[in-house]
Amino acid sequence: MRIHSSSFDNGGPITAEYALGAPDGFGGNRNPQLAWDDVPDGTRSFALLCIDADAPTDPSLAGRDDVQIPVAHPRGEFVHWAMADIPADVREIAAGSCSDGVDKGGKRAPKGPAGARQGLNDYTGWFAGDADLGGDYFGYDGPYPPPNDLRVHRYFFRLFALDVDALDLPGRFTAGDVFRAMHGHVLAEASVHGSYSLHPDNAA
Repeated sequence: MRIHSSSFDNGGPITAEYALGAPDGFGGNRNPQLAWDDVPDGTRSFALLCIDADAPTDPSLAGRDDVQIPVAHPRGEFVHWAMADIPADVREIAAGSCSDGVDKGGKRAPKGPAGARQGLNDYTGWFAGDADLGGDYFGYDGPYPPPNDLRVHRYFFRLFALDVDALDLPGRFTAGDVFRAMHGHVLAEASVHGSYSLHPDNAA
């Protein structure tokens, strides 16, 4: 199975059009175009995750003017998108079809392929308690790496072909729930990734 995008080259930079954060504030926050082929026989649905593999593990450092987060700082994952039950006949998600702009407080009912379900991304926890931005962030919300982070972040779009029509998931599910529910049901996985940074030293 293969997944690719016309919105960015594999391993190349993602533009602010597809990011939540931009150098001057918010980005376009549109989901990128994704398409896939060479699907294995027996596929009954797909799951799609977008994960930043380079999130700082000490969130208290993010956005501070008095410190630069070093490249060698320990990293964890930050989920930007979790979608399950994508019908087996879907082969493309058009740019901007699931997210097109910033929804402060999160999208309540994000658009997507008919029949698919979208879970919470990690901005739900990141913005918790923020009077302006707090809420349940369902669906896609794009990159917003700390502007004081020296590392260029990598965003992996991971597609899983599954042998079930639907996963056993709660109504407010997370990427972790998807991983647990699809255990033993994955026929194939493919991924494509782009990079993004808001640090001035990493500007193209």
